[in-house]
Amino acid sequence: MTETIETDVLVIGAGIAGVGVAAALADTHKVVILERETQPGYHSTGRSAAIFLPNYGNEIIRGLNHASAPLFQQRDVGLFPEPLLTARGSLTVAGEDSVAACEDFVRNGVGVTAIDVDRAISMVPILNPDHVKAACYQADAWDIDVNALHQGWLRNATALGVQLYTKCEVVGAKRVAGEWQVESGDRIFLARTVVNASGAWADVTAGLFGARPLGLTPMRRSIAVLPAPEGHDTRGWPLVDDVNEAWYLKPDGGRIFVSPCDETPVEPHDAFVDDMILAEGLYRYEQAVTVPVTRVESSWAGLRTFAPDRTPVAGFDSTVDGFFWLAGQGGYGIQTSPALSALSAALICGRAPGANVEALLPLLAPTRFA
Repeated sequence: MTETIETDVLVIGAGIAGVGVAAALADTHKVVILERETQPGYHSTGRSAAIFLPNYGNEIIRGLNHASAPLFQQRDVGLFPEPLLTARGSLTVAGEDSVAACEDFVRNGVGVTAIDVDRAISMVPILNPDHVKAACYQADAWDIDVNALHQGWLRNATALGVQLYTKCEVVGAKRVAGEWQVESGDRIFLARTVVNASGAWADVTAGLFGARPLGLTPMRRSIAVLPAPEGHDTRGWPLVDDVNEAWYLKPDGGRIFVSPCDETPVEPHDAFVDDMILAEGLYRYEQAVTVPVTRVESSWAGLRTFAPDRTPVAGFDSTVDGFFWLAGQGGYGIQTSPALSALSAALICGRAPGANVEALLPLLAPTRFA
């Protein structure tokens, strides 16, 4: 027997994007979230080693970062009892052939300060002075507690009546008399508005609703978990990255995460590590440090999905009524989620978004790909 469930807004995807917009709409709308996996945040959100870096991304991303900062820095303790941010700092280093790139980064960045190599090594003592020939530092960089942010929004949304259905994959949809009829297993969901927050599957989801795909590309990013180098307390180290994005290091408690900064185009799937790519990245990392990699405790991979211009998509489809895109957040999805959630909720409600993001609307709209 088929069950019919009515709602105002149907959100597809329970990652940070879907849960964030659902929480933002819950005061004024009846909202249902559908998640194809057994738990929310299973893919990109649950595998993110996120950092809040105001200077990260293109000009549009930086505008979203600026608009997102208040939620992180002046959090609602009722929703987020524990701090969402922990001071980290970000150190960028360059080899002999990349000194000019480091100088350009200092010249064009905001809040980026050139430092000498000795100071860089004092921050991260395992850096190899025979390799590192230039460095710069950003004090304004914080670890994000991704789980606290995601779960805080989810608790708030469900407390306000939002319903979450897991193991609920959309298999068909049609528009009838100004309303979507969305099929998932033995349920039919009726909604005036559908929000496509399905991450790496966003273009696939769009096809089910008759919307033209935007050319969103999932990119695999891999992480190796290494034990802290013997004799070193890494907890106070900054994030360290290569100026050419050949690798990065991020402390995590008594361990370190090392990534080859890979961006391999793949089909949407439950991502897994490519051992060769991970090994190549660890080799590049080893050239920049004095401690060899002797053991990998674990590894994982996630998907970062980019639009063709590497800028998120937020807005109603230009040809399909009641179909809202919230996708393509790439590697910026966690730190931009407060602004994108609020902006998307405003557009769905027919309100003007905040003045700090209004100028970004045409640059985020899916119509820019028409």
